[in-house]
Amino acid sequence: MEVDRRGFLKIAGLVGLGIAAKPLFDVLSPARAAQELENAETQVGMRLAMVVDVKASKDEFKSAVAACNRVHNVPAIEDVRQEIKWLWTTSYEGAFGESAHEYIDDYLKHLPVPILCNHCSNPPCVRVCPTRATFKRQEDGIVMMDYHRCIGCRFCMAACPYGARSFNWRDPRPFVDNVDPDFPTRSKGVVEKCNFCQSRLDRGLIPACVEATQQDGSNALAFGDLNDRSSKVRELVTSRYSVRRKPELGTEPSVYYLF
Repeated sequence: MEVDRRGFLKIAGLVGLGIAAKPLFDVLSPARAAQELENAETQVGMRLAMVVDVKASKDEFKSAVAACNRVHNVPAIEDVRQEIKWLWTTSYEGAFGESAHEYIDDYLKHLPVPILCNHCSNPPCVRVCPTRATFKRQEDGIVMMDYHRCIGCRFCMAACPYGARSFNWRDPRPFVDNVDPDFPTRSKGVVEKCNFCQSRLDRGLIPACVEATQQDGSNALAFGDLNDRSSKVRELVTSRYSVRRKPELGTEPSVYYLF
């Protein structure tokens, strides 16, 4: 890959912020992202992905989290040891701790970073599930959960390097104020996580979190097929510098962060 002078300076700046601390090219330049996506186009089917603009406001991400919780009947359990999370925000250090250091810019330290299942192309959670309750849809790459097959062994939680799964230590249904009948509630003893709003996608809708930010006139979240050259997500990752969480693990996350 060739990097022009402007591109080199951009990457150097990201290194100074701590984003590209190890290794350097964890930061995807537009040219490198375009090349990687072109190489992956031979894969069958779609490759659905989420693109997050970290510079968006806290209110926009709050709207996204609220929408996700509402349509998926995510229980509001105050005990942090038992809470259920599909989409939430954390600090920069919490999201990118492997590349954080004490000299990063203060503004970056205080940005709320949305966290969710990364719907990896090579998901370790799928490999360890003994009942195939966790599986990957071949047609679009979504990593799914079958709550009826889950036996609560939590092997998937141990295998996930992103902490993106939650376990129902108690019956979650009493903690849901207004149950949405379009999505099933869960029971005690099963694992759950973000599913890229699979049920909405199957009805021709976009993920609830993306829809919520768009209603606010924001581009905080974008969703689409990376294998589609005309998609918004393809445009974003091939025109701006982006990072993914823990790419060195080889999981190939499908969530990209723009800074």
